[in-house]
Amino acid sequence: MIADFTKDTMNSLTVPPLTDDLREQMHALYRHLHAHPELSMQEHATADLLQRELDELGAETFRCAGTGVVGILRNGEGPTVAFRADTDALPLREETGLDYASSAMGHLEDGTEVPVMHGCGHDTHMAVLVTVTKLLTERRDLWRGTFVAIFQPGEEIAAGARAMVADGLWERAPVPEVVFGQHVMPQAAGTIHYSTGDAMSMADSWRVTVRGKGAHASQPQDSTDPVLLGAHMITRIQGIVSREVDPRQAAVVTVATFQAGLKENIIPSSAEFTLNVRTLNPDVRQRVLSALERIIHGEAVTSGAPEPIIEEISSFPRNYNAPAETAELIETMRTVLGETDVVEVPPLMGSEDFGVLGEAAGVPSVFWMFGGHDDATMDGAAEIPVNHSPKFAPVVEPTLSTGVTAALTGVLSRLGVSPAEVRDED
Repeated sequence: MIADFTKDTMNSLTVPPLTDDLREQMHALYRHLHAHPELSMQEHATADLLQRELDELGAETFRCAGTGVVGILRNGEGPTVAFRADTDALPLREETGLDYASSAMGHLEDGTEVPVMHGCGHDTHMAVLVTVTKLLTERRDLWRGTFVAIFQPGEEIAAGARAMVADGLWERAPVPEVVFGQHVMPQAAGTIHYSTGDAMSMADSWRVTVRGKGAHASQPQDSTDPVLLGAHMITRIQGIVSREVDPRQAAVVTVATFQAGLKENIIPSSAEFTLNVRTLNPDVRQRVLSALERIIHGEAVTSGAPEPIIEEISSFPRNYNAPAETAELIETMRTVLGETDVVEVPPLMGSEDFGVLGEAAGVPSVFWMFGGHDDATMDGAAEIPVNHSPKFAPVVEPTLSTGVTAALTGVLSRLGVSPAEVRDED
């Protein structure tokens, strides 16, 4: 399937094609972004580059939340639509073997130096949105209204969307009637995958410090063992989903780290573990989080231990696709991209902070996935490189062109003028 073409749809939508020159510009931008990734809320050079790209197009631009960039195109009277791309990368050492692979290094909040890679495809999102903005600038005859391009930092740590809203995003940019977004995934390039209603899970991550009393290993009677206490907490936690959540609801509780002590014959005074919760339903989310607190504090009381410390690491919001807006968009996408290439799937248990933007503006949002792998990376592969893998490398085409077509279809489904109006202006 060729993912970019001009076609009059049943909804009188015209999607402009990518010229060879524009496609080459997009590829060059993508490769540059891939080779120069930056960690969450540290995307300074990335933001400078994106703002220059938008300024050269004559868009109104402003920085938001430090490394966020917003571009506004106005083209007469009409609706307002916003489209978001995330910009941050991951602390990963790239193992793709690409000639434009990242060798960048960055620093975590604690100062630790780490390799940095665009291992989740945010480089594709940025390159696509810049290209969409260029096309809308070049083909103003095809649309009316206002387009807001949002380049959002800090998605990987669930900080960027909230930071932009707190920095006055919707006071400084026109409030849209809908917010669109998309994400590249390890699916067949040229295809679109979507869910109606819940699109991705909420996610809550905590750090739990279990406090006890240290002692020599030969004198356990003088201790309050935080390792034993933490183990009881973790064992009880594993029963929340199986015994406290309706089996018809989705929930995942994971304890991924546990750290305690320095020597085998010293009972430590504290232990620490981290946990991650994934839920789709807000009521289920609250039930699980309440159960976690009850068990963690209850086990401490049972052991006669000091009160444990619970700290939030991150909290990803609900990512909800408004049913009416999703149905309208998908009908148009299927006409433009093909019935069999636009596929409905169950909600993902991965998480995104995209939902904050529409919720804060009080408007619906729609978020979909586009494939990034071709037959060579999928057929017969022992292990398909997935997001957050050091080997994740979407094929450049038709991945990027499909992303542009899908994004333009969303934007023009709201802002597009009919082919008859275009011909009249010609």
